[in-house]
Order: sequence, then C-alpha cells, then structure tokens
Amino acid sequence: MSRSIRTITAAAAALLLATACNSASNSEGSGGGGGAGGGSSVRGVTDDSIKVGGIVSMTTASGYSKKDTDLGAKARFDRANAEGGVHGRKIDYLGAEDDGQDPGKNLAAARKLVQREKVFAISPMSSVTFSGADFLQKQKVPTFGWGTIPPFCGPSYMYGFGGCMVPMPGGTITQSWPEGLTKVMGGAKGKSVAILANDNDAGTFAIRTYKQSFAAAGYEVTYAEPTVPATSVPSDWSAYTKEILRSDGGKAPDAVVSVMQTPYNIGLFTAVKRAGFKGVITDPTDYDPGLLAKSATKKALDGVHVLLTFQPFEQDSADMRQFKEDIRKTAGENVPLNMHMMTGYMSADLFLSLAEKAGKDLTVDSFQKAADGYSDTGTMVGDRRLRQGQKESFGCGALVQLKNGKYAVSSPFKCYEPIPFK
Repeated sequence: MSRSIRTITAAAAALLLATACNSASNSEGSGGGGGAGGGSSVRGVTDDSIKVGGIVSMTTASGYSKKDTDLGAKARFDRANAEGGVHGRKIDYLGAEDDGQDPGKNLAAARKLVQREKVFAISPMSSVTFSGADFLQKQKVPTFGWGTIPPFCGPSYMYGFGGCMVPMPGGTITQSWPEGLTKVMGGAKGKSVAILANDNDAGTFAIRTYKQSFAAAGYEVTYAEPTVPATSVPSDWSAYTKEILRSDGGKAPDAVVSVMQTPYNIGLFTAVKRAGFKGVITDPTDYDPGLLAKSATKKALDGVHVLLTFQPFEQDSADMRQFKEDIRKTAGENVPLNMHMMTGYMSADLFLSLAEKAGKDLTVDSFQKAADGYSDTGTMVGDRRLRQGQKESFGCGALVQLKNGKYAVSSPFKCYEPIPFK
C-alpha cells in the first residue's frame, strides 16, 4: 500500500474514531452503564450473566481466515458455563463480528458491540487491523487477543493472552523463535537469516523486533525488509527471492524467516524452493492441519518450521487434553485443530481468570484491580504475569515442523530469558 493511501486510510479511521467518541454515551463511566436488566448498572453485567463479544477477521482479500478463533472462544466459554459460570454468572457470548481485515469495519464492529450490544468485554479480538483500539480503551472495555500488534502493548484495558509480542520502550523481546531455531540448526554462530514481512504497520514492527531478536541470539541478519504488498499476494516472487537468496555476500542465507500470513508464505516458499534453496524455512502462522488438504499447499509448506507461542497440539498434557475435548464438544465432532482455535480459547481463558479473581461484585474497576499483580503458572502459554504482560511477552514458545503431511515438534515448548527492547 502506498504512503498516500495509508495516510488517507488513517485519516478516515481517525474521523470515524472522533465521531464514535462524540456519539458514545458519557454515562458509562468506570463501571459501564446499562446492563440488560437483573438490577445491575454495569454495562453487560446482570445478576446471572456477563455479555461478551468478539471481533475476528473471518474473511480477507487474500482469502486468509481466522474464523476458527470464534470456535475456540466459544469452546472455552461453553465449558465455563457448564461448570456454573463465573460467580454464578453465565457467559453470554454473542459470537464474533467479521471485520474483513478492514480498519473501518474493525472500528464499526467495536462501536456496535459496545454501544448497541452493551458488552462488558471483547474476547477475542483477532485481526492485524485494530483501528477500534482507541475507542475501546476510552470506553474502558477490557479486550483480549493475541498480543502480536501494538494496541495490546501498553493500554490498560488491552490484554494479550501471551503477553505483549510487539515490544515497546521499557519492555523486552521474547527469544523463543531464534532460540528454538538454534536447536534446529545446531547453533547460531556463523549462521545467517533473511527476514521478510508485509508492507504495513504490523510488518514494520515485526522486522524491527525480529531483526534485533535474531541478532541478539548470535545470527547474522543479512536481509530484513517489510516490502511485500499487504493488499494482495504477489503473482511473481522473483524480485524478492533474488534479493533474499543473494543477501549473504552473494549467496543464500542459512534460514529464510517469513513474518507473513499463509497465502503469502505459500508463494514465497514455493519460489525459494524452486530457486534451489536448501536451508531452513520458518514462519509463525502455518500451524493448521486444514492446510494439508490441498497437495500444492502441503508441498509448499513441507519442511517448514512453525513458531508457536503455546503448547503444540502434539504435546500430551492435561491442559491440552482438556482443550481438545472442549473443541470437540463445541464443534459437535472431531475437527482438525489450528492455531486460531487456540487464539480464541486462550483469549477467553484469560478473561475468565480475571473475572473470577474480580469476585461477585463485577465492575470494570474490580476487573481492572484483579489484573493488577495477577499471575499463574503452567498454562498452555507458560506463566502469565500482569500487568507485566502489557509490556512484554511471557517468553515461551515451541517449533513444529511439517514433514510428510504431519506436524512434529522440532523444538519443545520452553520459556526463554527475554532481552531488552532497543
């Protein structure tokens, strides 16, 4: 996307935001305002229910979909309700609004859920476009999602279920990706990496983060650019592959690192393989058994090491068995698991944990106080710590490799010492 188009889009989003803020009810205050009956004055809270909604990119221009995020959240809320809810209140989950990965639709979805539906919280929020963040922060709406974008890093009402994955000044960078690859590659010394991302804000942040992260782990970063158009998947990858595969002094790097979504990765990885690349290929998005249904996709992703910030589905633990059972019950059948389900599930899980700690007298204030100093251990995303998690990630991760149509753990789930963000 060109700089001028981004400027126009940002201006339009800002205008929508101003309109939203001016039209919002000023009576909501710290506790919300206008619970649907039951004697409560707290937005979205009655004597026997808590209203929650989600915002998810279910449809996108590239065809990439995060729709199963909604299923994951519903599965976790279903179990909570089956167990009696939170202090006697059932979760009234409205499902997720589809923002189409469009800034205007994201803000419109946030306004609808707060102003019309009167939700207490947004969980999950899963989109690279989070233009509704400022509105939700001003309206004091607790919001939960995967902290891979800046709005989850710092604002007091935004919670990343794995912490802040996009480091801010004063925060840290998780080393789970480069350290996991160190195990795969037999060390980092003398090894080179090339990093590619989309030409948008998320891509720019990703390049800044991982360039520092891989360098700190001992790799030589020979290429790190957010140059791939974010609005459409390129039909010709030759310009990118030429730069990448000559980046290490005229030869190919030891590893190609993509910080892009699946449709882009399929094109990039197919191109570098055809060019004869034999090194390590890795990304943080392609952990989805559903991708294996198409032979071309399976071939493109074969051998790729995928970063996870949660326990792999292949890991046998009590929490993972519970997750699988919850998904099966809500789906009504055994369905292929994917990382989007985990995004929804863990977003809901963190919300439920804080609501439980907030106690019977649930208000936005009591909820926020519950987050102060909150911690627990041994979850599927590691040890959770708040409000520390609004400045840094929880530092845990694993790598799985797709090989011959199956995923296998190539670097076990582990928590690593983070580094300061510069």
